[in-house]
Amino acid sequence: MGRTLVIGDIHGGFKALKQVFERAEVVESDILIFLGDYVDGWSESSRVVRFLLELSGKQQCIFIKGNHDAWCEDWLSVGEGPDVWLFNGGKSTVDSYNDYSLEDLALHLEFFQRMKNYYVDDKNRLFIHAGYSSMHGPEKEVYSSNYRWDRTLWETAVAMDGRLAKNSELYPKRLLLYSEIFIGHTPTLDIGINNPVNKANVWNMDTGAAFTGSLSIMDINTKEFWQSDPLPSLYPHEKGRNNDIVGNKNL
Repeated sequence: MGRTLVIGDIHGGFKALKQVFERAEVVESDILIFLGDYVDGWSESSRVVRFLLELSGKQQCIFIKGNHDAWCEDWLSVGEGPDVWLFNGGKSTVDSYNDYSLEDLALHLEFFQRMKNYYVDDKNRLFIHAGYSSMHGPEKEVYSSNYRWDRTLWETAVAMDGRLAKNSELYPKRLLLYSEIFIGHTPTLDIGINNPVNKANVWNMDTGAAFTGSLSIMDINTKEFWQSDPLPSLYPHEKGRNNDIVGNKNL
């Protein structure tokens, strides 16, 4: 049996993805769980998707859908996307698809359509892009968009008093539903940390690859992790989402 590895937000950084795979020495027996936001930011979004499609034919991969992936899926489906997406990394994604055939575009659309909203493993560990607000868990969520947009789960975990016991009446009930929760979506750079962060039983794997941070991959059992070089050093002639006209880290 191989390891189970979880991967944070990639945002078009194919060079970082390849680099972190090499550093983690990923092999075909490893199970890979991707937390979403494969596109939008650096110039190689379509190459990331093509690589992941090929990878999924060689080993077990679980792909969670992020908010940027939902935008890209809509664009691949109808041929246009909202300005807010284009101004927050979407333009680089559109440009990366300039030389793709209709057949290839259809294959990539199917890739996005097959992604999961969330995944729970046999040890009751939840993997989700952003979070959920329901105290009964994501399956009871009224608004499915929260899977890709919610930040209250992470904000709650960050704000918690570390001395609070799980049997306390004040302990957030939605955190008690799972043994561990793995998320992306909100860069750890926002709290001044550039590596995966654990708060309560929540692990945040978004280490800011869309901006000035690195891409991270972690063994979910041992918690050993590996990181790429910071993305700006891998794409020295680009600015990623730092170049967005109205770029917003909250997207």
